[in-house]
Amino acid sequence: MAPILQIKNLSHLYSAGTPFEHKALDQVSFSVERGEFIGIIGHTGSGKSTLMQHMNGLLKPTSGSVELDGVDIWKDKKTTRQARFRVGLVFQYPEYQLFEETVYKDIAFGPKNMGLKAEEIDRRVREAAGFVGLTEEQLKVSPFDLSGGQKRRVAIAGVIAMEPEVLILDEPTAGLDPVGREGILENIQAYRKAKNATIMMVSHSMSDVARLTERLLVMNNSRLAMDGTPDEVFRRAEELVHMGLDIPDVTRVFLRLKKMGLPVEPVYSIQQAVDALKKLKGGNVHA
Repeated sequence: MAPILQIKNLSHLYSAGTPFEHKALDQVSFSVERGEFIGIIGHTGSGKSTLMQHMNGLLKPTSGSVELDGVDIWKDKKTTRQARFRVGLVFQYPEYQLFEETVYKDIAFGPKNMGLKAEEIDRRVREAAGFVGLTEEQLKVSPFDLSGGQKRRVAIAGVIAMEPEVLILDEPTAGLDPVGREGILENIQAYRKAKNATIMMVSHSMSDVARLTERLLVMNNSRLAMDGTPDEVFRRAEELVHMGLDIPDVTRVFLRLKKMGLPVEPVYSIQQAVDALKKLKGGNVHA
């Protein structure tokens, strides 16, 4: 089966032809398979947000292309419009974009713009609310009367209600407490499982991307520096640190052990650490 998204030699210049010209993306290429859960990591200014905004047509490439099911999303106006519904984008702190009188109306805004019938809009609103854990009573209240975490859920539900085949999220757990963070991540996984959706998540939490994703894209200086499984990427932990990126705490510990001369390689999960230490200690280590 063909990839759902193909990014081909994508480059983007901000303020082209001016003294403030800046290359935000430089010849970035990769494919995205249907149903994948991909993490995108990189230091501030590495090109992550610019990349995301190209994948649903919010930004137009300076050169290169973004293809959805093999068709350039900038082929014509109709194709670009369809791409913006098929590839949903949740910005960082999306709750700041809430504006309707009720939670129901806010979630319904996207489906209404799609020109759907009232019955279909109602189904999508209620289903999306269920995915993010909002109650029937909460649908009736103003989104501004909710807590920060609940507002985040409303904003994510508004994108989910359009039933995107690809859901892209920019730091979806930023600013939330541990309970709120875990709840949002569970909501995202529930949507993926129910709709067989493709998920792409930008995150500064190395532990989250190590635990949840199947593949990592590492952006550095406007280029795609690494593309592989979490195991492949975090085995290059020293390179990640050199790029100015954080790494999982357990990976940092094992890097230190390696520098001390112990025969270990970087790991990224507690279970991997336990298994490695068992081998080192002859099987006497317990989780």
